[in-house]
Amino acid sequence: MQGSSGSPDIDAPKDREMSSAKIVIAGGFGVGKTTSVEAISEIPAIRTESWMTAAAAQIDRLDPGIDKVTTTVAMDFGRVTIDDSLVLYLFGTPGQPRFWPMWDDLVRGAVGALVLVDTNHLENSFAAVNYFENDADVPWIVCVNLFHGVQTHELSEVREALTLPPHVPLIAADIRDPRNVAHALLAVVNHATERATALAGTGVG
Repeated sequence: MQGSSGSPDIDAPKDREMSSAKIVIAGGFGVGKTTSVEAISEIPAIRTESWMTAAAAQIDRLDPGIDKVTTTVAMDFGRVTIDDSLVLYLFGTPGQPRFWPMWDDLVRGAVGALVLVDTNHLENSFAAVNYFENDADVPWIVCVNLFHGVQTHELSEVREALTLPPHVPLIAADIRDPRNVAHALLAVVNHATERATALAGTGVG
């Protein structure tokens, strides 16, 4: 993987075929989607954020405990080179309910999805979990964002609270840390690969 500066390895062998994959980073409002894309993207992340205004507050209601003054209105976009054979294109979804209809377009063509959750506002994650469980046909995993680097709940408790199916991986990561984000993205890729291999073995897909 490239260095912490986010720049690709220009000395990588040129004779290996480069492949690419699209990964969606989803979740409720304020869970860290934009932060995760910015933390690891090797290019300046494309952000489509607007300031939260008094008028928007009537539509995009915030919990008093959420310290956030902007909201993603279309998507976040970034790119990261994992090694000399794989590039990931990252698409962060908007978290506000009024933008959920865009999710179908963002998910189209993705190899998998990373669903971020905040255990301090777990109720904001139910819609995303429900979407990927019932309305999207892509492999997905759930990642508890460790705000301030602290894990406040056992993963088994989070799995039970979200009623996650047993086959959906559940991990924890501080998504401000590029290495943590890389670990989470590789978990998505591995899960997608395992699912594809299993389906190929059954002749389905």
